Amino acid sequence: MGKLLVVFFATGQQGGSIIDYVLNDPTLSKEYKVRGITRDPTKPEAQALFKKGVQVVKADMDNKESLKQAMQGAHTVFAATMTVNDEHIYTRERAQGRALADAAVEVGVQYLIFSTCPHVSTVSNGVYKVSSFDVKAETEEYIRGLPIKSAFFAPGSFMQNYLGMLAPHPVGDGTYAISNIVSPQAPFPLIDTLGDTGKYVGAILAEPDKYEGKTFSAATKLYSSNEIAQAISKATGKIVRYNQLPVDVFRGFMPPAVADDVVPMMKYIEDFGYYGGKTKELVEWAAQHARGKVKTFEEFLVNNPIALH
Repeated sequence: MGKLLVVFFATGQQGGSIIDYVLNDPTLSKEYKVRGITRDPTKPEAQALFKKGVQVVKADMDNKESLKQAMQGAHTVFAATMTVNDEHIYTRERAQGRALADAAVEVGVQYLIFSTCPHVSTVSNGVYKVSSFDVKAETEEYIRGLPIKSAFFAPGSFMQNYLGMLAPHPVGDGTYAISNIVSPQAPFPLIDTLGDTGKYVGAILAEPDKYEGKTFSAATKLYSSNEIAQAISKATGKIVRYNQLPVDVFRGFMPPAVADDVVPMMKYIEDFGYYGGKTKELVEWAAQHARGKVKTFEEFLVNNPIALH
């Protein structure tokens, strides 16, 4: 058998995409055998992976010994931390990230691929702080200092969000709106997380030496909120417009701990760019180096129809 690839959050969008991609790629499926890590191996999504030939293992992100057992024998690991928007978000993810990285080194993992984010505090020169982003970026820096080969996957804004929390809502006159606090022209790098994560990480798995130390700023292209609304209008046949909300109104739609993270995140993206000043170039590089064509938002909407009644 091939090298053991361990994928954390195997039933999530990122982990699930990577596993599906490897299993279905003629080359990678021969080069790697896959172990999926999940909190609950008994749930249907985990059992579905087992039926595809994936070894499914339980691990506790807050228990280093559990992480070491999960990575035992692994050549390559895809790892992420678990984001929960509460007052412990930074300390929890920092501890998880360091435990993951240290455990990987201690059990002899050769290559670590980590799901990261831009460091908002650094890029914005301290204007904004987004704990869920900064803690991942700091974990990335920690990993770079360890005796292990590494590469990084930095996903943009999830297209899947427009099926859920950012989905169009009825205005009351037969039209619909998507809402945020940013200007209509503020650009968001969009990624089909479930469909395309595997294409970016697959490129690293196929040529690990080529991409060692590199970060994939993973998104298909930049879309403004107006362009997103127009794309949904075209796909649904309904009138969908972008509605820029006052910050206090926007905050009211979320629990305080979530708003404390999301509001500065949105302002940062508008003022500094998701990946900083070279966001467009970084996204173009990543899309060009992905292992397969990545989906546009328009293609995503065809495959994932939004039902507006």
